[in-house]
Amino acid sequence: MEDQLKSPPLIETEVSDRVGYLTLNRPERRNALSYALVSQIKQALTTWQDDPTVRVVVLRAKGPVFCAGADIEYLQKLQDYTFQENLADSMHLMELYMLMYRYKKPLIAQVEGPALAGGAGLVTVCDLVVATPEATIGYPEARIGFLPAMVTYFLLRRVGEGWARQLLITAEPFPAEKAHAVGLFNYVVPKAEIASFVHELATKIARQNSPTSLEFIRKLIADIQDMPLQLGVEFAAKMNAHARATEDFRRGISAFLRKEKIEW
Repeated sequence: MEDQLKSPPLIETEVSDRVGYLTLNRPERRNALSYALVSQIKQALTTWQDDPTVRVVVLRAKGPVFCAGADIEYLQKLQDYTFQENLADSMHLMELYMLMYRYKKPLIAQVEGPALAGGAGLVTVCDLVVATPEATIGYPEARIGFLPAMVTYFLLRRVGEGWARQLLITAEPFPAEKAHAVGLFNYVVPKAEIASFVHELATKIARQNSPTSLEFIRKLIADIQDMPLQLGVEFAAKMNAHARATEDFRRGISAFLRKEKIEW
C-alpha cells in the first residue's frame, strides 16, 4: 500500500471564485478507484476543510467515464489479502465516504458519464449532483460476486428502501432521466453547458449563503435522521442556539435589518 501512495498524481485541483475543483485524472483506467486515488482525494478534501478560500467543492472527472468503481486489477490483488487486510482496505474507502458526508462545506458532483459502484458512492454522498443526459449511475457489484457495502447506507438515505432495492438487486444502472426522477441527480444539463452551470451554481451558493449556516445544515442532515423524535428536536434546538451565537448570525441579521445586501 505504501508504494501506491507514492504513485503520480491521480487528481487535479484548482480554486476559482472560492470554489475548489477536484478532478479525477485517471481516464485511461475509467477513473477507477485504487488505494492511491482514494488517498489523494482524502488528502485534497482534508486540505480544503479549513481553507477559507474554498467555500464549495466540485468533484468532476476527466474522460468519458466519471468513475467505474474499484480498479479490477486492484480487486484481483485483494483476493490474496487476509480478512484483516481486506477490512483495512474497506475502511480506507469508508473513511472517504464519511469525510465527504460529514464535510463542512457543500459538495457538488459534476457527472458527465457512467458513475458505477464505488464511483456511484462518491456521487451519492455529495449534496448536489449535476449530470449530463448521457450520464448513468448504477451499483453492479452483484454481477461480479461483490457487495455494494458502504454505499448502501448512503443510498438508503438518499432515495429510500424501495429504489435502493431496485438499484442494488437488479444491478441495472439508471439513465440520467430516471436518476433525476428518484433524486440521485438534482439537475440534468446539456454537456455543452454543464461546466458553466456548475460554476454558477457553486459560486452562487458561496456568495449567497453563510458558510457557518451551511456547515450546521450539513451536520443537521447527517445526524438528526437516526435520532428519536424528542432527541432530534432537542438536537435541532441546540444547533439553533449555537447558530445564534455565531458571527455569521450577527452579521446576517444586521444586514437584514438594515435592508442591506450581504455577500459571504
